Amino acid sequence: MSLIEWLDKLDKRMFTLIQGGPDYEWLDIFFLVVRDAFTWIPLYLFILYFVYTRNKNKVWLFVMCSIISFTITDRVSAGLLKPFFERPRPCFDETLQPVIRHLIDCGGMYSLPSSHAANHFGLAAFWFWSISTITGKRWIWLWIWAALIGYAQVYVAKHYPFDILVGALLGLITGAGLYWIMKHWPSPEK
Repeated sequence: MSLIEWLDKLDKRMFTLIQGGPDYEWLDIFFLVVRDAFTWIPLYLFILYFVYTRNKNKVWLFVMCSIISFTITDRVSAGLLKPFFERPRPCFDETLQPVIRHLIDCGGMYSLPSSHAANHFGLAAFWFWSISTITGKRWIWLWIWAALIGYAQVYVAKHYPFDILVGALLGLITGAGLYWIMKHWPSPEK
């Protein structure tokens, strides 16, 4: 068995363990809410307000870098990597149908990497380091937030765990790069 085959088998095993976990209706509802973009609008507004009240000079750069992070992770994951890897989503695998919860529609054909994970880990990385630099506060909960959204993608059978891992890595690299740009961006004259 090759390394790729072994990793694929391990990934499917982890997916099966998550899908075969506790069958509680409240967990189904919870993870459907977690992966819904509208759920997080108050968080986005809070972070915008928080940065605005701490450093008005950097707020537009912060917003632009956040948007650029999301755009890069989304375009690279969905537009470049998914068509390159062509890994079908778990919901298209006939052998996994008996264990899948079928909570949502299967969606697009390909799953590697998870765009949800890439987007949210990109934002978490950029926000974590930027807010730490601007205010000195280390918001560890941003990493938990991104991981929870990634886990929700596996829970609803959109992705395998390794899809989340690859998406998270893409997001971390993107968020760190944009933080570096923001950190080195010249401050406006006062």
